[in-house]
Amino acid sequence: MFLISNTAMVKAALDAGVTAAFPALNYRTDQELRDAIAEIKAHSDKPFGVNLIVNKSNPKYKSQLKTLIELKVDYIITSLGSPREVIEQAHKIGIKVFCDVIDLKFAKKVEELGADGIVAVNNRAGGHCGGTSPEDLLKELTNNCSIPIISAGGVAKSADIKEAMKLGAAGVQVGTIFIACDEAPIGQDYKQAMVDYGEKDIILSTKISGTAITVINTPYVQQVGTKKNFLEWLLKKNKWLKKYVKMLIMYNGMKKIEKAAFSATYQNVWVAGPAIESVKSIRPLKEIIADLVKGL
Repeated sequence: MFLISNTAMVKAALDAGVTAAFPALNYRTDQELRDAIAEIKAHSDKPFGVNLIVNKSNPKYKSQLKTLIELKVDYIITSLGSPREVIEQAHKIGIKVFCDVIDLKFAKKVEELGADGIVAVNNRAGGHCGGTSPEDLLKELTNNCSIPIISAGGVAKSADIKEAMKLGAAGVQVGTIFIACDEAPIGQDYKQAMVDYGEKDIILSTKISGTAITVINTPYVQQVGTKKNFLEWLLKKNKWLKKYVKMLIMYNGMKKIEKAAFSATYQNVWVAGPAIESVKSIRPLKEIIADLVKGL
């Protein structure tokens, strides 16, 4: 989770018996990224991964990939672009690669490229979500793909895990319900918003990063709107400026999310998914995991 997942959360997850990953972009410098990986490795020998944005909106992509390969993280989760280079380099030294996809078209592409697994991002995912229900997406992918599929979106309790596995998933990816954990390095108001708001308050916005992203419908979000303005739309349509405009929109959007994550005010942008409905209190991550897997 952008600006949320940190070393404390990953270490707590590993201690609780599950694997965990954090976005490479959560660390501003290469040294900070290296330090984070070293800290987790010193704490546990259990496998963990790193999320990597692989398109041109991430100017740090090349350097981040080099670091992940050099430090031999256990797995990489790619998103928002072609994972070809990541798969080729990672597989040379035995690093697994899982790829975010939102439909069968992209699932088949990453499978052909040699991905070790597919992360099926459905329409109940927090942040950048897909457009298909968990049930329909899993059925389509399991019927047409031969590599493991991980269901991402809307998982908040053990029943959700059981349902995903029943539909053919090899595992699940969980995010939203961990935002309000004690270990999350965000403002208390953001965590409290996770308790105070519910599923009905989650809306889609294309204004943050240029791609549809789920956010809490706070008064501030209502004020600034959820659609790109005319200038943003016009610039994105210009083939010469598209690359740079996309980078600018994503950068500006990330700065808004960063401000929201660490500032004690509701006047900002807070990312979350429909699973927010199950968040009833702020508590240690290990307790959230214990409840999540209870009864499995």
